[in-house]
Amino acid sequence: MVNAVSKCTRRKNVEWLDLESEGVVDNILSGLPVKFLLNVKAVSRFLRDLIRSQAFIRLHLSRSRENAQYILFPFMPIDRNIYFIDADAEVTETVSLPTDESLSTLSMVCSYNGLICLTNFPVTLDSNSFEGETREDLLILICNPATHEFDLLPKCSPSKEDLGIGVAFGPDICEYRVFRFFHSKLNPEIVRPVQEVVQFRILDPNTRPETVLPPECEIYSSRTGAWSYIGHVQHRPMGAHHIFVNGKVYWFIPSEEKPDIPGSILSVDMGEHFEVIGLPETLTELSFLIDIQGCLSVVTVSDKDEPVAIWILKNENESVWEKKCGADIPYAGMMEELHSVASRESEIFFITARYYTILDTNDSSWDLVEFEEFEFNAHSVFPYTASLLPCTGGFKGEVNNKRAV
Repeated sequence: MVNAVSKCTRRKNVEWLDLESEGVVDNILSGLPVKFLLNVKAVSRFLRDLIRSQAFIRLHLSRSRENAQYILFPFMPIDRNIYFIDADAEVTETVSLPTDESLSTLSMVCSYNGLICLTNFPVTLDSNSFEGETREDLLILICNPATHEFDLLPKCSPSKEDLGIGVAFGPDICEYRVFRFFHSKLNPEIVRPVQEVVQFRILDPNTRPETVLPPECEIYSSRTGAWSYIGHVQHRPMGAHHIFVNGKVYWFIPSEEKPDIPGSILSVDMGEHFEVIGLPETLTELSFLIDIQGCLSVVTVSDKDEPVAIWILKNENESVWEKKCGADIPYAGMMEELHSVASRESEIFFITARYYTILDTNDSSWDLVEFEEFEFNAHSVFPYTASLLPCTGGFKGEVNNKRAV
């Protein structure tokens, strides 16, 4: 009897090892939701180590990309909830953000590989005076809403004005960098070199010209867990709106004639090489950068015959663009206030002051969407892929300032 039990046990162990070596367990688990995998880790040491491994996290991420969703975040939400929207425009899950007092106001600026980046609003009115303003420090939060973890980045350099940020990922999925543009607080005892003064801006013909210094840039690396100052750069972006595509971050650069309208595009890669790209046509204030099937794209709304136009960048070196599609606007006043735009595969999600709509770029058809889970409140929307990536950018506690949501 003992021999029979022993043979049976050995046979089961051999079969289990065969499953491990053939990757059967990996393939099965990689198709499961993150929420389920977090519970599976507690079953055994083998499953815990498997799910925490870089190889499995990569495999799970590749599977998740096949079922990309949208993540929706209200403007200055009272309940601090974010919402996940599936391909059928249905709310599948709601996650609450941290309630840290220092993060009283939050704005989402990007989403990639299951990680989202949020910032506070660094300028607030002085409660004792309507004339002056007091500055809060810019706070940057990297969060994985699927694992309920977040990482509050170290404080940025002191500044008198924040001009925008952008987040780059890779070349390894466990690494990200945050590019921050700003004007530092000037010390009157420090005299800046003459070459740092790039232009003069005439505010009034009867007044003296205002000296304008070029923007500065610093970079946070998840590898080092610290900021590094790279100095003055030639261009400033139009705020925090950006897109990360194929190893580069892209922002609009304001037009010299009309600062509220894009004049070109600024790009930077992980090697800190900045370049400027021309636009396909004159854009309007209602213009956004998006990623359509792995290509940098521009969507703009105007008063032309085809009010909505989508362009795809075909050659970055020569600024060659191809028009993906044009579309009419089906609802009166739909695009009077365009708050946010995001893309998933061949569709584009638009959030305006009055509507949630989805445009199919293959046939230029529109679909009106309604949600019962929340009131309309100038939401921002981004593409989203659930993942197990640590919000610190490292694996197995390489950076130990991770916190739970």
